[in-house]
Amino acid sequence: MAILKVIGFDPSLRHWGIAAGLFDTDTGKLTIKTVRVIQTSEPKGKQVRQNSADLATAKQLMEGVAPFLAEANLIFVEVPVGSQSARAMASYGVCVGVLGAIRANGTPFFEVTPTEVKKATVGSKTATKDEMISWAMKTHPEAPWPMKVVKGISTVVAGSAEHMADAAAAIHAGLASNEYKQLAAMTR
Repeated sequence: MAILKVIGFDPSLRHWGIAAGLFDTDTGKLTIKTVRVIQTSEPKGKQVRQNSADLATAKQLMEGVAPFLAEANLIFVEVPVGSQSARAMASYGVCVGVLGAIRANGTPFFEVTPTEVKKATVGSKTATKDEMISWAMKTHPEAPWPMKVVKGISTVVAGSAEHMADAAAAIHAGLASNEYKQLAAMTR
């Protein structure tokens, strides 16, 4: 029996989602132990150039993911796709740059697309954020999802949970990928 430490990332400039857990290769059971969001802050003021602010954000992201990298046997990343505005494209570039730095430092990871993540979990390439959160909480009730009490009722903090849910879903999509299945078959 092999228990592997697995990590899922949902990269984003301001809310990088992380899910970490254990995968039993014999039973196929995935247990999510940790969910987290790296929330970056941008230096403010007229004296801060945008490129300097972006570099500071990239540093915050790398510092946030670094502790997880050393622990992982498998990493699955929902790699972002292009965007429609210049600023969103800059955000994409920072995230892809951080992922490139992770690889350049010798840490491999499996890439999954947003469509693969949605299809492998909810079953629809047009799954909503609420559907992804609902799937993740139902599939992994053991995970410490962010909750708040509103009028005496405990509800999920959707703003954080959506990124955590996508990170957990990236693990599921990665484990279902042909790339992972081929690697697993070769190591048996």
